[in-house]
Amino acid sequence: MNTNRVSWQNHVHTVLIIGWTLVATAFFATVCLVVSLFSRNGNSVHLLARTWCKTILVVSGIKVTLKGLEKIDPQGPYIFMANHQSNFDIPVLLGCLPVQFRWLAKAELFKIPIFGRSMQGAGYISIDRSNRRSAFQSLAQAAETIRQGTSVMIFPEGTRSRNGRLQAFKKGGFVLAVDAGVPVVPVIIKGTYPIMPKGRLLIIPRPVTVLIEDPIDTASYTRRTKDDLMDKVHGVMARHVPAV
Repeated sequence: MNTNRVSWQNHVHTVLIIGWTLVATAFFATVCLVVSLFSRNGNSVHLLARTWCKTILVVSGIKVTLKGLEKIDPQGPYIFMANHQSNFDIPVLLGCLPVQFRWLAKAELFKIPIFGRSMQGAGYISIDRSNRRSAFQSLAQAAETIRQGTSVMIFPEGTRSRNGRLQAFKKGGFVLAVDAGVPVVPVIIKGTYPIMPKGRLLIIPRPVTVLIEDPIDTASYTRRTKDDLMDKVHGVMARHVPAV
């Protein structure tokens, strides 16, 4: 009886969350699009996007605990690398990490009307993994963004985990790291997988913890030794999230 009631409540809550997310996304994307016309650096657009994500977390009933913020300089720049367990990783990171950063995101998102244009206005960087030349151009653009003092956020796994475990990393982010020459900051997200695993629409709120690890200096790495950097970052994350 209780199980059925909880299940019914979860389904109703899921409908409310999805409904709010659609409405809030349309509203904030439109506002971001307008603001981006007057924003030179995209910072104000990023702040609006942070507000958008905070509203989603509030409506979802998801409480986030942030640990390790004292390990970084809020002014950056860094390359933040986070594990990817759920669709909720994006609102968690964007809504709760109080630093300016730009997403390195898949090109398909930039094709969504209004939403994609607002992402461009915020200075987020499109990467088309199906086109090697285009992907390297995106990495060069991201490296230039970082050199100008703005941090970048990457999911090095490339896609959400299907079982909550840490997957193998793609190499593109580490090419970017050695080219930009700024520290890599491992960010560990714990708790989003059971909220909304890949392939499930039902949303079940859970507490989430975001742990910021010590920055890893990249000055001694080159493109030739980028795999060593990749292994080091993977090892740091695997201490907190079981690997495949």
